[in-house]
Amino acid sequence: MTTEKDSTVKTPAAAVSETSDGNPLMDFTGKMSFLRGLPYGLQHVLAMFVANLAPIFIVTSAGKMPAAVSDSIVQAALLMAGLGTLLQLFPLWRFGARLPIVTGISFTYVAAIVGIISTRGYESAVGAIIVGGLFEALLGLTARFWKRLVPPIISALVVTSIGFSLLSVSASSFGGGNGAKDFGSWKHLLVATVTLLACLISQVFFRGFAKQLSILFGLVVGYVLALCMGMVDLSGFSHIGIVSAPKFLPFKPEFDWGAIISIALLYLVSAVEVTGDTAALARVGMNREVTDLETAGSIAGDGLISAISGLFGALPLTSFAQNIGLIRMTKVVNRKVIASGGLILILAAFVPAVATAFNSIPQAVMGGCTIMMFGSIILAGFQMISEAGFSERNILIASVSLTVGVGFTQVPTLLAHTPALFQQVFASNAIAGVFVIAFIMNLVLPRDEKFYKINLSVDKKDHADEEK
Repeated sequence: MTTEKDSTVKTPAAAVSETSDGNPLMDFTGKMSFLRGLPYGLQHVLAMFVANLAPIFIVTSAGKMPAAVSDSIVQAALLMAGLGTLLQLFPLWRFGARLPIVTGISFTYVAAIVGIISTRGYESAVGAIIVGGLFEALLGLTARFWKRLVPPIISALVVTSIGFSLLSVSASSFGGGNGAKDFGSWKHLLVATVTLLACLISQVFFRGFAKQLSILFGLVVGYVLALCMGMVDLSGFSHIGIVSAPKFLPFKPEFDWGAIISIALLYLVSAVEVTGDTAALARVGMNREVTDLETAGSIAGDGLISAISGLFGALPLTSFAQNIGLIRMTKVVNRKVIASGGLILILAAFVPAVATAFNSIPQAVMGGCTIMMFGSIILAGFQMISEAGFSERNILIASVSLTVGVGFTQVPTLLAHTPALFQQVFASNAIAGVFVIAFIMNLVLPRDEKFYKINLSVDKKDHADEEK
């Protein structure tokens, strides 16, 4: 296990510089102007913007909140996403990983928060978010004590499940987004397909910096086509103000133990998800293994910004897998680039017009762009599984956890008569289900040496029976 001293000596900047070929975009601390990196930062914002807001729309809709309340939560979410991204790039003490991580509102907590709202109100959800965020921050600060309980095979399976869980998101966007009256119409499919083809063409045929802007190129092409077809809703610009600041404590937190426990369990799952995300990011972006200090910092940073998010009435945040997929494709890891994206998110929080412009991007355009990105996350997970080793023990853990964790979410009614918390873990969250099953199996199954001896004795017995 890498020691804390080793973690501080082998900095991300040093590791990336070895493979960046002098390209500052591929160097975490590479020297480049802010304006030159702005388009790449914008690409990161566009990759996560809709997914960052979608959990809020689900929660506010379930809580039947007025539009003004929903808008205030969106503003807070944009501010927290930008601040969380800057915290991961430029850590404060042990909070932050010093890696090109982009943070955003997490889908992991949506089902639980909706349940809390229906029985206890949003104020109880806010209280649980604040306490749970502090709990995750503590998990990050103490990661060196429990991280050994999460071996590489579990982190690899969590990354793989992240990719699988996002496939339905991209497919839904491809058809126009859930709730669209003309979902799956030829217009949505045409725009999504053209966007995907634009991304593919630029990725294959473009060279240099242009190749690294393939997702942004696809977004622009898809947006222009959708605009020409009358699919872009510009009505949001008619009634927006010039400047509006997010509000501190718009909801009075209420601390209900039932809500706190249910959310704290999901923060534990999120900590493992962040562990997998951070490992995948170091692998695909830095071409090296993640350090213990980076893992601890990323978890602690997510927990701290999530607790602050609750104070502003928003939902918990986490590292965004969408942006890991983008980094895998472009190899752009320069922190000035990622920081420019964080500043755009902060700007969007104070200037409603910016948020409205981003929010006008049709779902079909986002679907065409995310197809490649989400698929690359699955492949990153497969690569990590391969590196963890195809021992019989690992194969057993992987096959059972992926089948149960991902499979049960395909048939959520299977667990309709189980407790609500059980449904939240296994019926509505593939990441949580995969982690829980893999974690339990890792604790219960014999270690590789004992596993081998057990199988060897069984094989000898079978061979003796055949001879008889």
